[in-house]
Amino acid sequence: FTSVRLLNLKHHLKTHCDEKRYMCHLCPKAFRTATLLHNHVNTHTGTKPYKCSECDTAFVTRGELARHRRYKHTLEKPFKCTACEYCSVEASKMRRHIRSHTGERPYPCDLCSYASKDAYKLKRHMLTHTGEKHYECCVCQARFTQSGTMKIHMLQKHGENVPKHQCPHCSTFISQKSDLGVHLRNLHSYMEEAMQCRACGAVFHKRYAFFQHRKPHRAAKRFRCAQCSYTCNQ
Repeated sequence: FTSVRLLNLKHHLKTHCDEKRYMCHLCPKAFRTATLLHNHVNTHTGTKPYKCSECDTAFVTRGELARHRRYKHTLEKPFKCTACEYCSVEASKMRRHIRSHTGERPYPCDLCSYASKDAYKLKRHMLTHTGEKHYECCVCQARFTQSGTMKIHMLQKHGENVPKHQCPHCSTFISQKSDLGVHLRNLHSYMEEAMQCRACGAVFHKRYAFFQHRKPHRAAKRFRCAQCSYTCNQ
């Protein structure tokens, strides 16, 4: 971080400090800066001082207003990846995207070896340990730990009640068109860095082909107990 103004530098340095001197008088939360506290108090009072000049929408923080203007009015994407053509409306999305190039996963699970490139996915993963089921089927009220599992349930059990979008590359059906785009990017897009099979050394540039290849390896029970006839695949 660099700045031509000393005041901006002092303000930035506070983001590296763990001390939270600014206490909310309406709840137990505390914040590093007066600005963060002020924005937080606005969430209690319902005050939205930042108004959009192009529509009637108002926001609690200046950052929310800036994001709104980019998404709804200017369509500007100022954050550009230096490694590919990806660009984003928000800096946080760009940071997550950069990790797809670096392989960095800064959010590890405390209970297993899982690590994620963003905090939301770690939070979703933790539900597999706690067993909490936040997602409820609107048709039969069955509950699930992850939204993806609920969507699969909706398609399999209540398929006639939801739209279906079939992947052009595999047999997967997806309820929302936006999710189909995510599926295509994650499983069927070409990756510069190949994935290698640990069992046989084969390499793949598409995740779907890699996952399909691994199925026979996983089915094979390669590990045998030295004391009895028991075998397993892990």
